[in-house]
Amino acid sequence: MPPRSKLNVAILGHRFMGRAHSNAWHQVSRFFDCPFEPVLKLACGSDASSLAAFAGRWGWEETETDWRKVVERKDIDVIDIALPTFLHAEVAIAAAQAGKHIFCEKPFAMNLAEAERMLSAARAAGIVHYLNHNYRRCPSVMLAKQLIGQGRLGKIRQWRGAYLQSWLVDPDQPADWKLRKASAGAGPLWDLGSHAIDLAQFLAGDITRLVCHAKQFINQRPLASSPGTLGAVDVECAANLMFEFGEDGIGTIETTRYATGRENHHTFEVYGDLGALSWDLEDMNRLQFFDGSDEPSSRGFRNILVTDPTHQYAKNWWPPGHIIGYEHSFVHAVADFLSAIADPASGTLRPDFHDGVRITRVLEASLRSADSGTWENVN
Repeated sequence: MPPRSKLNVAILGHRFMGRAHSNAWHQVSRFFDCPFEPVLKLACGSDASSLAAFAGRWGWEETETDWRKVVERKDIDVIDIALPTFLHAEVAIAAAQAGKHIFCEKPFAMNLAEAERMLSAARAAGIVHYLNHNYRRCPSVMLAKQLIGQGRLGKIRQWRGAYLQSWLVDPDQPADWKLRKASAGAGPLWDLGSHAIDLAQFLAGDITRLVCHAKQFINQRPLASSPGTLGAVDVECAANLMFEFGEDGIGTIETTRYATGRENHHTFEVYGDLGALSWDLEDMNRLQFFDGSDEPSSRGFRNILVTDPTHQYAKNWWPPGHIIGYEHSFVHAVADFLSAIADPASGTLRPDFHDGVRITRVLEASLRSADSGTWENVN
């Protein structure tokens, strides 16, 4: 294989998502034949000490605490945004205007106005833009997409989704940026619901109309920055959606971070007139498939282990039956992102900033409905 061109990557953010993204940039060329070799050129964060430790551990060549200087550097090709949601818009717009390709973490934006500005800037610049709803890139989810596309489920009638976590069950868990509307946009509806909405629209079709019921359980929490002091929690603690999609499909999505015993319970069930599917992130290598064309005497949900070389992405890893994990979905995203830079006209890289706008429309309609108590049209 001839030598590959190098792409210099700068990552903005060095906490949980910074680690997940860094691992993906490290691993991608070892397992995928990529058109470019990513170079971990620069890591950017606000705390110089922890940033230096992060860069040393993950192999980033340089560090910087001013993101504007990063975006302006001529030797940077890709900006990886692994920052809190409230910082996405300003950074993404500046990066696009500087001609950088953008790999952006979700949730996309704080509101629809921001989302539309981000999309407009990316389109005007002609750069490759990706929104990291990484669960699309689990081989099992891609198999679900394939089966639906082949008509194996027939007409999709119902969607049942949930994203349930438990890390806020303890009332003494300190507040962070995800519990403030000014920095997070909303609560689990925005953080977890954006993932669930993306999968629903990816597999079943655009959500057109919805009603949302949101509830707050705890409105004050300790402040990590000020021991003994309580701070306000001004986002919902749980939110449930009922919605319509396609011609006459109906669905539900539940979101909460107060589901005792549920660590990262992200699931969907899809019901058509010919078949059905069921998936659980905590068992992400498996897909449950019911084929209504089976003989009545042998009907039942098939337990498909999605690790065969015929399954998307699986051939790049291990022999059949050797499962992969959460971090691999990020590697798949980076591999597809690099391929899209090599062939931007292919239009195959999704979700992108267009999808970010579509998801944000659903989220904003959900907030309107939670306030009004009535059904809201998405568009």
